[in-house]
Amino acid sequence: MAQRQQSIKQAVKEYGKRLFGFIRSRVKNDEDAEDILQDVWYQLSSVIDVEPIEQLSAWLYRVSRNRIVDKKRKQTTLSLDDMVYEDEEGGLIFPVELLDESKDTFTEFDKKYFRESLFKALDELPEKQREVFVWNELEDLTLQQIADKTGENIKTIISRKRYAVAQLREKLEELYNINF
Repeated sequence: MAQRQQSIKQAVKEYGKRLFGFIRSRVKNDEDAEDILQDVWYQLSSVIDVEPIEQLSAWLYRVSRNRIVDKKRKQTTLSLDDMVYEDEEGGLIFPVELLDESKDTFTEFDKKYFRESLFKALDELPEKQREVFVWNELEDLTLQQIADKTGENIKTIISRKRYAVAQLREKLEELYNINF
């Protein structure tokens, strides 16, 4: 019981501010964000054993997204006045999604979180698999160029890339499932 409470306290301390910012950027006011965040913490506290949750941060963001979606479904048609809110100085604040002209669904926060998760997962790969993946996907070297560079057989390079992709898919599965 004490270990569970400590895990929850640590999660609140570690993710509280970022999670609030994430939620706040998607709802119309602080009160809604606080309500949703409270629901997220309540759902976490109702989990009997927190330890089996491998990617706690991904789990928290997925629950947050679900709560945001639930809240939006409950709302009726919104006018522009419902979407805009005032800051402390009385200036109008528009949700990022309203002002974003790109068709990219990632917010800067989502992009940063995805990059952090990807590089953390890359760091967990065996060195040779990580090198092949980075050279091929991030530095745009062909698998043949990598084989020539390392002096390895092309089939070995292909195999390392396949293993790296499989492991990254597994490590980032929860992130993918929260609809980034």
